Amino acid sequence: QRKPMFNRSSIITIFLLAFTEMRELQILHFWLFLGIYLAALLGKGLIITAIACDHRLHTPMYFFLLNLSLLDLGCISTTVPKAMANSLWDTRAISYVRCAVQLFFSLFLIVGEYLLLTVMTYDRYIAICQPLHYGTL
Repeated sequence: QRKPMFNRSSIITIFLLAFTEMRELQILHFWLFLGIYLAALLGKGLIITAIACDHRLHTPMYFFLLNLSLLDLGCISTTVPKAMANSLWDTRAISYVRCAVQLFFSLFLIVGEYLLLTVMTYDRYIAICQPLHYGTL
């Protein structure tokens, strides 16, 4: 008796589209994204350091800002370094597992940011509309 043949294939590598084919523009893309990435790291790092070191900033609003900065660092660090590496080394391939992990962390951190922003909105609402109950709520 003949066994049925199944067509099985698996995705091992995903090829990304490049912004441009010109090598000079790829290098420009790398330097532009490096500048943006370093500015984000410096800005968020300064916010985190200021809040962590100054005891007067240990209030709920600054606690939320600290966590928002950490989530922002995570969001930008999941995608931008790979994009910079692809531009610098003129590669387009990413493994399926790495793509899935990158997508998972990106979505996880973005959802975390939205939830934190929702909590921050509620915190400001209570502080403005019910200031006498803010300490208990």
